[in-house]
Amino acid sequence: MIRNVVLAKLKAGYDAAEVSSIQDGLRSLNTTGTVRYTVGTDAGLRDGNWDFVIVADFEDVDAYRTYDEDTAHNELRARLAPFVDQIARAQFEIPDA
Repeated sequence: MIRNVVLAKLKAGYDAAEVSSIQDGLRSLNTTGTVRYTVGTDAGLRDGNWDFVIVADFEDVDAYRTYDEDTAHNELRARLAPFVDQIARAQFEIPDA
């Protein structure tokens, strides 16, 4: 299984309604091989946290690549880009439970 983690720091004054709409769009994605897909906004429990997070599990590398190349996903990514100050990503293999 492949886990994809994305963290974004958003620019000051970002359009909260548009970011929420983008998050809803991301939640509705259903690419082949997606096992679990979670999108959220930081709960504000610690200073300095990043604002926006995606944690997604995929059956395998091919399923991750299908998601990464998905047209709807990339349209949502492009809509989010103007609001992003910094982004961090990692994909890693997790052992089957």
